Amino acid sequence: MGQRVDLWSEVIKSEEEDGDIPKIEAVFQRRKKPDKSSEAVNFGWLVKGDRTSSVNGPKRDSWARSLSTRGRESIAVRAYVNNQPQKKAAGRKKPPIPKGKVVKAPDFQKEKEYFRDIDAFELLEESPSPNKSSTWTMGEQVVPEMPHLSTRLEKWLISKKLNHTCGPSSTLSKILENSAIHQESGCDNDAFDSLSLKTPDKSSAGNTSVFRLIPSCDENLAAEDVPVRKIKMESIDLEDELKRLSLTSDLIPTHQDFDQPILDLLSACGQMRPSNFIEAFSKFCEPESIVKIGEGTYGEAFRAGSSVCKIVPIDGDFRVNGEVQKRADELLEEVILSWTLNQLRECETTAQNLCPTYIKTQDIKLCQGPYDPILIKAWEEWDAKHGSENDHPDFPEKQCYVMFVLEHGGKDLESFVLLNFDEARSLLVQATAGLAVAEAAFEFEHRDLHWGNILLSRNNSDTLPFILEGKQVCIKTFGVQISIIDFTLSRINTGEKILFLDLTSDPYLFKGPKGDKQSETYRKMKAVTEDYWEGSFARTNVLWLIYLVDILLTKKSFERSSKHERELRSLKKRMEKYESAKEAVSDPFFSDMLMDQIS
Repeated sequence: MGQRVDLWSEVIKSEEEDGDIPKIEAVFQRRKKPDKSSEAVNFGWLVKGDRTSSVNGPKRDSWARSLSTRGRESIAVRAYVNNQPQKKAAGRKKPPIPKGKVVKAPDFQKEKEYFRDIDAFELLEESPSPNKSSTWTMGEQVVPEMPHLSTRLEKWLISKKLNHTCGPSSTLSKILENSAIHQESGCDNDAFDSLSLKTPDKSSAGNTSVFRLIPSCDENLAAEDVPVRKIKMESIDLEDELKRLSLTSDLIPTHQDFDQPILDLLSACGQMRPSNFIEAFSKFCEPESIVKIGEGTYGEAFRAGSSVCKIVPIDGDFRVNGEVQKRADELLEEVILSWTLNQLRECETTAQNLCPTYIKTQDIKLCQGPYDPILIKAWEEWDAKHGSENDHPDFPEKQCYVMFVLEHGGKDLESFVLLNFDEARSLLVQATAGLAVAEAAFEFEHRDLHWGNILLSRNNSDTLPFILEGKQVCIKTFGVQISIIDFTLSRINTGEKILFLDLTSDPYLFKGPKGDKQSETYRKMKAVTEDYWEGSFARTNVLWLIYLVDILLTKKSFERSSKHERELRSLKKRMEKYESAKEAVSDPFFSDMLMDQIS
């Protein structure tokens, strides 16, 4: 065998002798950032002896030399980037200006004025001028002198102290979304706005009633005509206030225990939470001076200073005085109705219907808890003296009540002593005119005007002003003034909702003894309405006026002649033909008591 020859060694040796072995070194260079606008990266293929790259690439020396080994070609591959300068994209040409036309520069004057007004308002709201830092007014709006507010939460806390009529609070997260201070514009009087109300269609009977407890003022008043009033704000302890707040619950934790009707009552009463009795009474008198003055099937009446407080337990699961307790939604309607009738007492030059016949509601509170020992004592003293027909007021901790704070209207007709026929006539004409005014204003029907729901008092006034559908009249009183109370069974049209009590749910009301004037009147009402208690039946007011005539004839003693009795019987007979109190007030029986005749 021949000796094995290492061809690779010979090749290397021969090339070393010729000096042709290339020196291969690593070349380091900075990689250039590819141009996104350029085309995709091309790959240049460098082949033996070739000194050019790809077709599009720049000419440059190759660092690769060919190594010819047994007919194989050695190739080197590298990435190539197109680094040639690219042409800029053609820009959008502006359209040529037509000859003979002049193009005006855009006018942003309106936009400038708009944002200038916005900036001025924000500056006025957030940073009032030091020269006028006390208050600023717009119409009757009053903005109080505010301390420096470091957080939005402080603004909300101040606004809550200003807004006394707000209902239950929202959660803190919602509060912080809306921290601007909103203050209702106020007037010097406490009157409601007069409402121009129309009878709604039956389809609108489900609408929600809205009642404004704060009157609005004329927004057209000039700023210089409005008196500037300062309201000093008390300092707020933010840490104490924050302890009452929760990010996951309502402001008052007890709201979790209440259903929606109770929350609606709180809102209608302008409360954040229920009050206890001493807290509610303390605004009107010293608690030790509270005296019980009367009672009814659904509650008790106490005197608090110059006011009378009627307390009605609600929503309990046990009977009170033999009756099922009233529901919160039933009392809510009575609360709204009481505020509505208050409007008839406001003396306004533009009022179309006005009368002082309905008791003035001074305040209404939702209370919770057992009777306070002071109230228990007052109740027991009444019981010892008069013999109460009601149950002893032993109530649990969670018992709720509605407390109506009313003007003291005097004694009820049952206990009031009429002196003569003129006082009896005064009673009848005031009741008739009062029902006529409320009929015209709100399609009002009392539906329970028995002699316990008419209060009488004596004063030095000889006449009382009434306005019926824009016509003014003065009624002779002979020194006696009446006040109509207790609107539990009443029906009223507020203009947005019809409030009424469905008496079909109380069948025992119509099962009173035969021959009893009050029981007979309930049954007559049932016949007139045919159990459609939502409807308007002004005839029910006339039925109660007939009842009052019967009471004067049969149960009240006063100085009168046989002629007077004949006049009362004739009046009763004529009233049987009337369909409304408005018709009845024009009866000849009242003609000499009206200084201006209503036609």
